[in-house]
Amino acid sequence: MKGDMEVTKILPFDIKYIDDIYGIELDSFSIPWSKDSLEKDAIENKMSIYLVALEDEKVVGYAGMWHVVTEGHITNVAVSPDFRRRGIADMLLTELTNIAVKKEMIGITLEVRMNNVAAQGLYLKHGYKVEGIRKNYYSDTKEDAIIMWKYL
Repeated sequence: MKGDMEVTKILPFDIKYIDDIYGIELDSFSIPWSKDSLEKDAIENKMSIYLVALEDEKVVGYAGMWHVVTEGHITNVAVSPDFRRRGIADMLLTELTNIAVKKEMIGITLEVRMNNVAAQGLYLKHGYKVEGIRKNYYSDTKEDAIIMWKYL
């Protein structure tokens, strides 16, 4: 029951969450990052900012962004299938934006699959605008990616 559930918390990445994050990655993407790639990016890449969403101490989502010079580049936003449509991705995106503002980034960019209308709607709701197309961006389907930007 929703009333018994703890409020979603957004926290910085911690290595103890890597197995759960990887499980969400596998459930969410047709070309998932390897567990090793996720772990190295979150821990070793000095440009990376990773967040986790917790409900009742269970990882229910995560997001990653690279801070490249004056810009943010969102690498991943994913929510466990059982927890989708509850505002968790909204919370993760809001916190990434807050971090970008604090770090004085000029904007945030991302690529999203042409057919991922749900994600596009989420990004549009958060003020992202379509700025271009990357032809044949996704290696599995040769699907185009929509490039979106949010200027801060």
